[in-house]
Amino acid sequence: MGYLDSNPNVIQWASEELFIPYKSPLDGKWHRYFPDFIIRMRDKDGKTVTKMIEIKPRSQAVPPALRAKGQHTKKYLKEVATYGLNISKWNAAKEYCADRNWEFVVLTEKELGI
Repeated sequence: MGYLDSNPNVIQWASEELFIPYKSPLDGKWHRYFPDFIIRMRDKDGKTVTKMIEIKPRSQAVPPALRAKGQHTKKYLKEVATYGLNISKWNAAKEYCADRNWEFVVLTEKELGI
């Protein structure tokens, strides 16, 4: 957030200011997803762009590694459920952004350099 406040190319930003409806693959019901950031900024060419940013641990942004049959522990099943839920949210966010000519980006500790 300090980076956003101090970056001269950032025109405006907000955190968890809007919600996107998505259908959960876990219960089949509609829920609300609140993305972490909406950022309006100037790109390298000076054009104004809007980006929707989600920040997640890398472990929740990649599919869980397959396990051998019979090794589906509670932890593994939770990882699968979390990843499936995130993908549903992110697909809804991508559609929302495409309708508005925005960009949707998921950042993990890898992209953030931490």
